[in-house]
Parts: sequence; structure tokens; C-alpha cells
Amino acid sequence: MKATETRLFKFLQKSAQFIIPIYQRQYSWTYAQCEQLWNDILRAGSTGLEGHFIGSVVYVERSLYSHSDVPELLVIDGQQRLTSNSLLIAALSHEITKRNEKAEQKIEIDGTNAKKLKNYYLCNAEEDGELYYKLVLTQSDNEALHKIVDGKVDFEEESVHRVEQNYRFFAGKLANLDDDELSHIYKGLQKLIIVDIALDKDKDDPQLIFESLNSTGLALSEADLIRNYVLMKQDIKEQNRLYKDFWFPMEKNFGHGEYGWRFNAFMRDFLTLKTGYTPRQDEVYEGFKAYVAKSAETIQDIVAEVYRYSTYYVAFTLGAEKEPALKEVFSDLISYKVDVAHPLVLELYNDYDHKILALDEFVECVRYIESYAFRRLVCWIPTNSMNKTFARFSRDLKKDRYVESFKAAFLLLTGNRRMPLDNEFKHNLQTKDMYNMRNKAYWLRRLENHHHKEPIHMAEYTIEHVMPQNPDLSDAWKKELGENWQEVQETYLHTLGNLTLTGYNSELSDRSFKEKQTMEGGFADSHLRLNKHLAKLEKWDEQAIQERARELSEVMVDVWPCPQLDEEVLNTYQQPEVRSAYSLQDHPFLNKEPVKTLYEKFKAQVLALDEDVREECFKQYIAFKFDTNFVDVVPRANGLRLMLNMKFDQIDDPKMLCRDMTNIGHMGNGDVRVKLDKLSELDYVMGLVQQALDLQVGE
Repeated sequence: MKATETRLFKFLQKSAQFIIPIYQRQYSWTYAQCEQLWNDILRAGSTGLEGHFIGSVVYVERSLYSHSDVPELLVIDGQQRLTSNSLLIAALSHEITKRNEKAEQKIEIDGTNAKKLKNYYLCNAEEDGELYYKLVLTQSDNEALHKIVDGKVDFEEESVHRVEQNYRFFAGKLANLDDDELSHIYKGLQKLIIVDIALDKDKDDPQLIFESLNSTGLALSEADLIRNYVLMKQDIKEQNRLYKDFWFPMEKNFGHGEYGWRFNAFMRDFLTLKTGYTPRQDEVYEGFKAYVAKSAETIQDIVAEVYRYSTYYVAFTLGAEKEPALKEVFSDLISYKVDVAHPLVLELYNDYDHKILALDEFVECVRYIESYAFRRLVCWIPTNSMNKTFARFSRDLKKDRYVESFKAAFLLLTGNRRMPLDNEFKHNLQTKDMYNMRNKAYWLRRLENHHHKEPIHMAEYTIEHVMPQNPDLSDAWKKELGENWQEVQETYLHTLGNLTLTGYNSELSDRSFKEKQTMEGGFADSHLRLNKHLAKLEKWDEQAIQERARELSEVMVDVWPCPQLDEEVLNTYQQPEVRSAYSLQDHPFLNKEPVKTLYEKFKAQVLALDEDVREECFKQYIAFKFDTNFVDVVPRANGLRLMLNMKFDQIDDPKMLCRDMTNIGHMGNGDVRVKLDKLSELDYVMGLVQQALDLQVGE
């Protein structure tokens, strides 16, 4: 490569066209970054600074053979700076034009004028068509930029396009300056310095350079890196085809401004579905490369598949679904934010799209997913294992008996992964604080609208406590609740039986129960089904609250159903217990003290970590498993050698007791070994074991 320090203006004056390749990200600078650029330019132009460095521009010539005298330079890095400065130059040119239209005598700013700014830095004035423009952005941005250069922006119309928004930002700033201050902006632009880096097509690898460059602008997103990885290795014709047929439609469907983070979320779910493993948010690109490397499909087939799954993702996460029945269940699932279930929904959608799963079956399965997540929350079951549950949920599905096997998969979950059955669900519904749980508007809306052809919209209603929240209850309420009124209020205030919906919250306030019931807009005057029971009561006390809670909980097991299967059918899905050929007796060191006691104490604490942890003996070691081994124990004469199933850089070990076994032969799984020789070390070592379990569970 060849690197040269130069002025930005001199760089732009080249008889060349700077093309942003289609594998590059969209223009993405925000107002904050434009504000910083503006301040830097204004400071450089109004002080004695000789220059202001703004970063590098890295490019490679598209072809040695061109039909034009204008070289086409593919910009590998620097498009954000080039675009932002071009927008400011265009805004400055147009501002000078506007002032000249109002002035009797045409003005120039330090020897330049609107025409020079445009012809020197924005256009190749002697060229026609696309070659006329010095800067060519990606498809989603290019039209907006060229409309700006041509002076065709309509300020009366609101724009949602980032290119046009930032142009308007600069135009607004310039409009508020006097002529001297306008001169400072032009002088500042003249002082901008870049490093001009020209790559040699035959010697430099643009892919490696793209990944390693540390841009002074926004960091590359995982979506940017994936698009670059897919497209850069293709020839120009194939780049254009893949971008036009797949990538640009994805950008459009995800929303150009929101594309980066939404694509990243989608790709995590796609990779989870395909691999059974959820990559970290900052490792999606590496996960995608690993998936491509292991796949037998061509990159073209993989891109087509990614696009197809992205249409499913947009349908259920962004409300684009056209089928009413699916749109409704997707809306409920998304409003409850069960994001960890998205990989499973993607698989269901794919099977529905391929006629493996019928519409009513698809709806039923999504309802079970929603029920599973909500029932677990109500029943105080930790949520940290759900991502693993959903990531691997489909492994044992029998797709010729889709819904039956789907039900069985939920019913066979045990321990902290279990689907709470009706009795457990109803009990917790009646006693849990349902007011301070997350998404309380969600469950009240679902309960009120269940099987209702005229559903309500929660924006029109607020949550009402029948028995008021005010700790200083009126005498009427104390009498209503009885002698133990304070205990009743503390026990039942936020529970299911005492909560309802109303459009008259301020009017109801702390009024007595009878007033709330009979007043205009009160319970008896309400069309809401949640208030029908309240309209008929003579008294509101502990017994009435309990009775209403029982009544509502019976309805809620129907709103959030539990799968039902005959025991005989369910038993056919039970996995036969596999007995190991080995036992603890095959490890002689465990039959002698002090190792025997040390192992027993260690085993008791490991099994207590989670109900689903189990012990399994092998010839060389004993494994403790959740999904798979998270710690393996190799007994020795003087203690235990533990292998933690994680990478060495993942362990937090302040005492530095762990040894890195990466690329070193050893028994057991993982790269982290730690010794346990004394009971006094057990608590600290258990903290290390907990990390290995948390990593597998997904906490």
C-alpha cells in the first residue's frame, strides 16, 4: 500500500470517483458526530491552527481498464468522513447561492463561490451520468446524496433518511452564521488533513484491512462485518446480484436506520437455530464465519437462506405478518419480550412455510411458548436456563407428530426448566404480587381480551386497586375490611384478586367500595369483563378478594394453557435412562480418606447448584452435567483435579489457582484445570465451578 498525508480538498479535487462498495455499511453518522465535526472545523478555521487531522481514507482502484478518464476508486475505509464533509460542502455551496440570490452584489467567501465548491469537490464537471458525481454511496443512500448535490432537497418535507437529515443539520448551522463566520467554516474545511492510503490490488488483502482498521468514526457493527465477509470475496457481478436480490431487501425490511442492531439480533437467533449455541453479541461475526466454514452449502445458498429466515423474523418481530391469526399471537409474544424463544419461532415459521406445520398448529405452538415463559415468571422459577431450553428444544421433535411431540417436550422438562402445571400456576397467581411484576399491562390485557371479539386497547385504561394503596385508609374502608384491615391490606393489596382495569382511575381514587361500584364509570357501569364480578358483590373484604383471585386464576389457566397429553402417550417420548458402565467404585482413590470426604463434600455442593445437575461416572473421570459436562473430576491420591468446561480467558480467578490446559493433553472437558486438595479451598473452588455452570446455563 502507499500512504500519503494530504489536504482533504486536494484529495477531493482528483479527477476520480469515490465509490462506496455495496459490501460497506450504510452512512450512519449521528447528529452528535456531525456536531463534533462542525466544532472541529469551526475551531480550525477561526484559530491559527495549520491543520486538523480527521483520519484516513483507504481505497483500491476498481479496475486497471476503464472506459473513462475518471478512475473509479473503491473506498474500503473512510466513507463516513467523506460523506459527512461532502454534505457540509454541499450545504455551504447552497448557502452561498441563497445569499447571492438576496444580495445586490454577488459574494465570494475567501475567493471561492458556490460553483467552485460544487465543481471542485462534489462533481466531475466534465462528465455525464453517474460519473458526474465524485462520491457514489451504497444503494440505500446514493439517491439522497445526489439529490442534495443537485440542490433538489425540499425542506418542507420531513425526511427520515440519515444522509438528508445530516445535510439539513449542516444547512441549519450555516444559515445562522454571518459572512465572516461562514468564512471560518470554509477556512476550516481547507485545513482538514487525511492520510490517503492507496492499496495495491495484487498485494494487499482488502478483507483483512477492512476488519483491522480502527476507524475514528463509528465502530464497525457485526452486521457490517458479515456483509463485508459475504460480498467482498465475490466478483463485481456476483456482488451486485447478492446485494440486489438479498442484502438490500434485508436492509429495507429491517429499516435502514435500524438495520445494524436488528440484523445483529436476528443473526444471533439464526446461528442459535442452526448450531444450538448462542454467540455473544460481540461475537456474531465470528460465529457466522465458523458456521460458513463448517457448512457444505455455497455462500450463495447460505445468503439466500439467511434472507428467507430474515423475512420470517421481520414478520413476527416487527409486525409485518399478514395472516391475522399469526399476527395476533406474534404480537402477544413480542409484547411479553420472550426474545430467547426467537430461534424456536424461526424454526416453526420455516416448517409452516414449507407446509410441515399447519396454521392452527403454528398458532398453538406459539401459545405454548408464551404460556411457558409467563407461567415460569408467576411461579418464581429462574429464567436463566430458558435460552438453552429454547435453543435445543426442537432436537427431539417428531415432525410427523408435530404438536404432540411439542407438548411432550414441554411436559418432560424437569427441575428449573419445568413447565408449571395448573395447580402450581393457580396457587402462585393467587398469592403473588402481580402489580409490581414486569409487563403487568400485558397480562391484564391478555386476560381481559381472551376470546373477545371487541378487544380493548390498554392505552385507554389504567390499573386500579379495588382496595386502595393509600396506607391511611378511610374509616369506611377499615370497616369494610374488618378488624384486621391492616393485615388484609398488606397481604392482598397487589395480588390478583384486588386488581382490575378502569378508565376512571382518578374519579375512583380512594372512594369506598360501594361508591366505586355504583358511581358513574364505576364497576357496575363498566363494560370490562374484569369488573363483572365486582359489580355483583355486596362487600369487599379478605374473603371476597380470595374468591375473585380463585375465579380469575381458573380463567388464566385457559388464557395461558398447559399442554395436555395422556400419560400413555407421554411415556412414549420418555428417553430411556442410560446407565453408565462405571461407578464410583471404579475410582479407588475415592475409597480412601481424606479424598473420600473431600469428594463427598464437593459432590453435595455441586448437586445443590441446580435441580438439573447430575453425576455420571466414566472410566477416567466423574462428570457433573447440566446440558453437558460443566466440571469433570479426576480423583488423585492427594486430592481432586477438576476440569472446568470453558475457555481459559473466560474464568475469573483472582487467586490464580487455575492452569491453562489449552492445547495440552488432559482427561476431561474444557481448558481450565484447578486442584482441590483441602476442604478449606472448597468455597473458593465452588465459585469457579459456578462460573462454568453459569456459562452453560446462559446466565
